[in-house]
Amino acid sequence: MDRSFVVAQISDLHLDGSGRLLATVEALTGAIREAMAEFADVPDRILLITGDLVNDPTPRALDEALAVIASFRQSGLFTDIQAVAGNHDVKRPSQRGGRHDAYDYLHLPRTSKSVYYRQAGLDLVLLDSNSASLTMLASGNIDEGAYNALVADSARLSIELAGSLGSGGRADYAEPVENLVRLLALHHHPLPQATGEGKRFLGAPDEPLMYLAAPATFLEAATSLNVNLVLHGHRHVEGLTRYSIPDPRATRSGAGEDFWRTIYVLCCPSSTGQAGDDAGFNIIHFGPMSGDERPGYRFAIARYSRPRNDGGFRVLDSNLPGGVIMLPVGRDFSRDPAIQSAIEIASCASLKREQFLELARRLLSRRAFYDDGGQSWADTLYTHLVTSRVWADLDGKFARSGPNTEIEALAAVGALLRQLIGQSADVLGIDRVQLDELRADRLINRDDFLRRWPSLPREGVDSQGQARERLQLLRDLNRQASALGLDLGLGGEVRPDTLP
Repeated sequence: MDRSFVVAQISDLHLDGSGRLLATVEALTGAIREAMAEFADVPDRILLITGDLVNDPTPRALDEALAVIASFRQSGLFTDIQAVAGNHDVKRPSQRGGRHDAYDYLHLPRTSKSVYYRQAGLDLVLLDSNSASLTMLASGNIDEGAYNALVADSARLSIELAGSLGSGGRADYAEPVENLVRLLALHHHPLPQATGEGKRFLGAPDEPLMYLAAPATFLEAATSLNVNLVLHGHRHVEGLTRYSIPDPRATRSGAGEDFWRTIYVLCCPSSTGQAGDDAGFNIIHFGPMSGDERPGYRFAIARYSRPRNDGGFRVLDSNLPGGVIMLPVGRDFSRDPAIQSAIEIASCASLKREQFLELARRLLSRRAFYDDGGQSWADTLYTHLVTSRVWADLDGKFARSGPNTEIEALAAVGALLRQLIGQSADVLGIDRVQLDELRADRLINRDDFLRRWPSLPREGVDSQGQARERLQLLRDLNRQASALGLDLGLGGEVRPDTLP
């Protein structure tokens, strides 16, 4: 099961309740269906609407928006649908004007909302940006007091973003927060776009009026939270930009990619082509790179456009192979095999024997369980810690109806893993209190672990004797695994199929 997901982004539908745009929405759905055909096997397929679902939040328009969302849900194309509010959605409710509260009507987040997709390791953050933009100042005459108020709103937006996620992550994350792919969706654009710069709004150039009042404050908050991609709408133009700042945790200097913390910012035009603008939508696929010596992941972005409502949707970037923009993410999102196993175990109500054996094989067939002189004691301690936790999950899910010899072998493997943990900790000079702290931390990031704890044996330890003792424990572990039907040669030479 590879770590992948697909997001179909549409925006600025501006439904008005008259039904005049339903044929346009039907054509849009058909184009999205064709674009999504190759992703039918991807487990997480998300439709994201980045604001302005309606042109005015009247009951008829809001009911039409609900009907359109329901039709997308019934199409079977998506496993989930999410949306944020745009400035048209949140026009002030008025009894005389017949406006309703779109936040409640359409179930949109008033501040922020984090949606976690466990299998993909995706954290989709939905953020309401309507109080932090310049869009209401259509005249372009912005006095100091108004601007300062908007900057304060944008700063609060950044605080809201940071506060909703926190540094430690949520309780239901199945892996360290640093391992997550984080997407951020809002309506207004945090960076000026290169397209449509000559557009005018009520006779005034619209560029100064359309983005966040304090974009740098906002983007700094987003980069500090490891946001990888920002998705937005609002201005009815397509656009893709890149924002980078030096990474304070980078271990290299210079201009290489490792030195930078990067966010991509992707804009979606009006998907129904409002006001005579070009219509469009985006398909974002996150998945493993192919044909690369170094395993990694990337975003593959396909942008679709229908110029001035003329004909059907076409690939916008037709000059590129397959019309797809390939963007490297710059970080290693490959999961530790134990974390991947834990996610699969959690998704099953119970485990059949063949599932159990495959998961157990994956957990134990790793370099730290063989005679590998290249692994440090810190590496082996990390591997044994995460394996021990997931082995407990595996033991709890596997039916206890098997022979007593297997039940005893399951428990013995767990006990030997705990012995290996204790031995590695002792060699590194980690005391009992520190080890208890490590055991209690279920979500350990490997890089942070190796930075925090010593990698060399403590002074005076007999490293060769400890290495021989470790190999004996691993051979004992192999005997117990063999009783479960898994003869993996643990404690011997590294096998060709061994995992990292």
